[in-house]
Amino acid sequence: MKGSVVFTGTERTPEAEALAAAFLSPEREEVFVFPGFCDVHVHFREPGSSYKETIRTGSLAAAHGGYTDVCTMPNLSPVPDTPAHLGEELALIRRDAVIGVRPYGALTVGEEGREIADLEGMAKDAVAFSDDGRGVQDRGLMREAMQRAKALGRIVAAHCEDSSLLSGGYIHDGAYARAHGHRGISSASEWKQIERDLVLAEETGCAYHVCHISTAESVSLIREAKKSGVDVTCETAPHYLLLDESDLREEGRFKMNPPLRSARDREALLAGVCDGTVVMIATDHAPHSEEEKSRGLEKSPFGVVGLETAFPLLYTGLVLGGLIPLGRLTELFSGAPRRRFALPADGFTVWDLGERTVIDSRTFLSKGRATPFEGREVNGVCLATVYAGKTVYRA
Repeated sequence: MKGSVVFTGTERTPEAEALAAAFLSPEREEVFVFPGFCDVHVHFREPGSSYKETIRTGSLAAAHGGYTDVCTMPNLSPVPDTPAHLGEELALIRRDAVIGVRPYGALTVGEEGREIADLEGMAKDAVAFSDDGRGVQDRGLMREAMQRAKALGRIVAAHCEDSSLLSGGYIHDGAYARAHGHRGISSASEWKQIERDLVLAEETGCAYHVCHISTAESVSLIREAKKSGVDVTCETAPHYLLLDESDLREEGRFKMNPPLRSARDREALLAGVCDGTVVMIATDHAPHSEEEKSRGLEKSPFGVVGLETAFPLLYTGLVLGGLIPLGRLTELFSGAPRRRFALPADGFTVWDLGERTVIDSRTFLSKGRATPFEGREVNGVCLATVYAGKTVYRA
């Protein structure tokens, strides 16, 4: 059958070529093979809240989105702050994961920000350390955590949020909040803590990674720190690149932390992607039950899902939008996160980039359905994902 298989960023192998070629048809004349994508920031909710997501459903959703490796955040029950607690999550991963699932260890005991967790005990099994969901408020404690992580050769991945600047907010402190009577979260609550941590990272020499940046100031601070030699990387998520506060609706599927910011912030993040300040895309995939996310902007919990929509959204918005080439998108989704977190590639994913589809959460393999992109038309459909020699998703 005539048609072409295009390899982008990954080795052409007979196995990959044969699988990809099987999808060619008179209606589908071209398919693309990419290295398996890697997301360094997801929430699979298990152990502790398996009604929201499990290792099984989360990893299936990841495979559906083209991912072969993900890193799971530690806001779980029990919090993985000791080898024993981390071991509970690892046992579930060994039993149920269909792709590579790499857990974070907590930075502080119980993620409470008062005492450093057993970093040394967890180092051999934790991909990195984070208190994601909470910012570490104490400067001295953060310095100590960075020093110990540095000695262990591990990354500190920081959720940057100064709690003294939150004022009970739950969406961005901007025009929409003022117009609709909502309490806002200031941009300074994010960038002020990044500013503090960049000084500490320079002092300690720690490998420092900033989670889900959302503000123009954050981009600027990280850009300048990289120029001065600080060992810092950062991620942002598709919703911060494609949406801003003007897209908000009075629905829980538009509530995440950090929140959707201003158009100025979105433009700064896009510039950061284009100039290499932002080196990777992470979804911050954070599923909740349908009932929990039905409570509106004020009362719904923070978090949206993203593993099954990230690549087609950004292929459509950034590549077809003329902002970056396809090779750069592949680097954001696979090459850069793997290098930074020392995760070898063991798999590939096959896509039809010409097929247009409408995002429909009813087709998700995740238990979570809350996406701000419901109903959006995109280019790109995942046809297959292969991990460790096994086809873990096939359309």
